[in-house]
Amino acid sequence: MSVKDRLKAEQSFHDRQALTRASDLETRPDSFLFSDDAYLDHETWIRPAMAHLGALQGLGILDYGCGHGMAAVVFARHGARATAFDLSQGYLQEARKRARANGVEIEFAQADGERLPFADESFDRVWGNAVLHHLDVRVAGRELARVLRPGGIAVFCEPWGENPFLRWVRHRVQYTSKERTPDERPLRRKQVEVLREYFPATLLRGYQFLSMVRRVLPRGRLVASLDWCDEMLLDRVPVLQRYCRYIVLVLRKDLV
Repeated sequence: MSVKDRLKAEQSFHDRQALTRASDLETRPDSFLFSDDAYLDHETWIRPAMAHLGALQGLGILDYGCGHGMAAVVFARHGARATAFDLSQGYLQEARKRARANGVEIEFAQADGERLPFADESFDRVWGNAVLHHLDVRVAGRELARVLRPGGIAVFCEPWGENPFLRWVRHRVQYTSKERTPDERPLRRKQVEVLREYFPATLLRGYQFLSMVRRVLPRGRLVASLDWCDEMLLDRVPVLQRYCRYIVLVLRKDLV
């Protein structure tokens, strides 16, 4: 598939998702309002990943592939100068409504993550959740290095593809809310090594080893216990992180 066709397919897929969400959101007057905790705790990796960004007051931050725009709202609430982009016009419409409903100022742009419409060294921080695995990592990494200021930090949360059993499940088993674009693939070590060409100090941390079953189980005591076990196991036996469902990548741009 050509780059143009891939972009068109990605945009159409996410515009369809946004349209489905819009039908539901518009029926509930308070649907765009949310607390920081509602976003930070909706997945186990979000809160610890955001902690790597540090204090945001007065910093310029880019929400890279913003989707519904919740992260950008959180950043703006914490005093950041927030900019957000997405390929999908439908998701940008939702994100703009969410920003207005929550009373924050965010600059929005429709853009492709491999061709960012921002000047060199525009941002102190970059955040992305489930977006790099849709892209050519080499091209995206070069763009990230270009728009980050020296000493800047980019944090990405991405599905991880090094667990052979999980790869089999992703390809063979159907479960609720399983939706993917034709070309997306979970990140693997070879993509991380590409990112290290631009960001040598890249850090990687895995999340959801035992607790990956939360994808198909309701939240409750069992899931909470598995989360606790994961926290203990992954700290004490780091090699298990290669078998997790998701990873958090922390990319730091060297000071000049």
